[in-house]
Parts: sequence; C-alpha cells; structure tokens
Amino acid sequence: MVGFAKLKHEFDALGVTVFAASVDPEDKSKAVADEINFPLGYGVTRAQAELLGSWWEERRQIIQPSEFILNAESRVIGSSYSDGPLGRIEAADVVRLVNFYEAQKK
Repeated sequence: MVGFAKLKHEFDALGVTVFAASVDPEDKSKAVADEINFPLGYGVTRAQAELLGSWWEERRQIIQPSEFILNAESRVIGSSYSDGPLGRIEAADVVRLVNFYEAQKK
C-alpha cells in the first residue's frame, strides 16, 4: 500500500481515487493508516468479503488480498486475487493501465 501512497500525486493527476480495507480492527489498522495518504477501512467481515467475491481464509478469519481497478462508470477493468504475499497489483502498473485506457479513448 505504501507504493500507492508514494504515487498519490500521479493518481491525483489522473483523477484516480485509491482506498483500501482490512479485516483488522480500528486500533490495529491505524498503524497502517498512518503510513498511507488514502482512506483505509477496517473491520471487513466475511459477508463483505463474499460481496466482493474475495477468498475468505477460514483458518485465520481473514480476507485474502483482493484488488480492483474500476473505471469512471464503476466497472471493473482490472482485478487481482491472491492467496498470499505474491501477485499483488503494483501502483506503477495501475498508472500505466489508466494511461493506456485514456490513450485508447483518443
């Protein structure tokens, strides 16, 4: 998430809003929230994870990483689901993807 915070100026210039959410309670999420410059929700429930189509890990009672890129019409144009620390979307890749789609409009 820190990678997204570092590129905030680029996201702002593109009109992109970044936000994140966690299963952690508010007090535990605060440590992460203090390191980033975009909204961080907390307390994600299994029901909310299911609405997202995310994978809920029963053993640890957590949502595994689920990342979505939505266009201005709120349609998903990119997504990533992970069951561990690999396969996360990189902030710079999102900037490139948004720029690609913007160039396609012209």
